[in-house]
Amino acid sequence: MHQVKNIPTNGISYLEPLTGSPDWYWGMDYTHGDLYEAEELYRDGHRIRHSRLILVRRKTGEVIEPVKAKPGQYFGAPVFSDGRPVLLLVDFPAEEIRVLAYDGDIKPIVTLPFSAVPDCYNLMLHRSPLCLTRQTGDAFQIVWPEQVSFPIAAQETFCFRAGERLYFSKWFEDPDYREELVVRDLTGAVLAQRPGTAQTMPDGQLWTLE
Repeated sequence: MHQVKNIPTNGISYLEPLTGSPDWYWGMDYTHGDLYEAEELYRDGHRIRHSRLILVRRKTGEVIEPVKAKPGQYFGAPVFSDGRPVLLLVDFPAEEIRVLAYDGDIKPIVTLPFSAVPDCYNLMLHRSPLCLTRQTGDAFQIVWPEQVSFPIAAQETFCFRAGERLYFSKWFEDPDYREELVVRDLTGAVLAQRPGTAQTMPDGQLWTLE
């Protein structure tokens, strides 16, 4: 019979594996919705409290809150890069976007001003290598470490980066639903487009399904 563990999350009701990590689950509360929804409330003059993010060790169930956010600070989804969890924290009052690594303690990687992005819509961390991206309906942006921006089709969704190649999934209904894999370089030029999809596996492997 499996042992039942009590995990004291203090109100966070869902955990998911930190992709690519053998050690961690993570969970977050959504006091004001997601990152973009919290930004909209803040810009409209509403007071927002903060969100909470926890890491939980798979084997022991130990709960760690690597950053105790202050009022007006909100997290995006973390990633696992270079053997450690990496966090995205937006500080609305300070108008800063922070990328932080947790390796027993918190180490800042980069701090960016709000002016680096029009808004926080679809602002996300990705790995292989570590980068911060943003996507709207018709444009894709790498915010950091490069500054890259180019148009994409409305049906395209960014899946992952592998070195200098960017993998997108593009869907069609003509009339049946189908998907194509679109591979672009850092200028946005299409290197390949063919039937298939791209997927990051739970252990962190990058797969294309063709």
